[in-house]
Formats: sequence, structure tokens, C-alpha cells
Amino acid sequence: QVQLVESGGGLVQAGGSLRLSCAASGSIFSINTMAWYRQAPGKQRELVAALTSGGSTTYTDSVKGRFTISRDHAKNTVYLQMNSLKPEDTAVYYCNAITSRAFSNWGQGTQVTVSS
Repeated sequence: QVQLVESGGGLVQAGGSLRLSCAASGSIFSINTMAWYRQAPGKQRELVAALTSGGSTTYTDSVKGRFTISRDHAKNTVYLQMNSLKPEDTAVYYCNAITSRAFSNWGQGTQVTVSS
């Protein structure tokens, strides 16, 4: 089992920046991929960015060039640096970890609100 705790959400004006953090604990050695998802009101949860254990990254088109996912192995933490934020980025952001046995673990979510 992997436990995930997100932090760093908040209210920011359009054009501003936030950095989300996701601290992992438990069976962290088994993690293959860590990712950030988001869910806006009335919409399905969508993948924002993912980072594999090999260092490969994936971003959804709407955040390319603005968001960066990274990982600090020493701190067992994954980050999502979000720049040039837009009102449409408003959502609850969830951290996700997929293990070598394909178990998916979720954090509790952190709210990001971007005002226009």
C-alpha cells in the first residue's frame, strides 16, 4: 500500500503560479508511475501529468509548456509546478501512484482555484 498526501493548493489569480506537492509513504519502492489528475465540477477526472520511474513524462495538451511534473526521490515527493494559470485550471487536483502490481493509489485531493 502507498499513502499519498497532497498539499499546495489554493486561490491564485490568472497568470499566477502554484506548486503542488505529494508526499508518498508506505511501499514507495513499488511505485512505477506517479501522476497528477484533476477534476473540475461536473467533469470527469482527467490526467494532467505523469512521471515514470524511468523519467519519462506525459502532459495533457492543455497544460504543456505551463506545468512541470518532477520527483524528489530523497523526500519521496512528487511536485506539480503550475505556471501561467488559467481559470479553466480550476479543479481538485489528485495525486496518483501506480505500483509494479498495477495497484492504483490516490491522495485526498487539493483544491486549486484560479480567479479571472
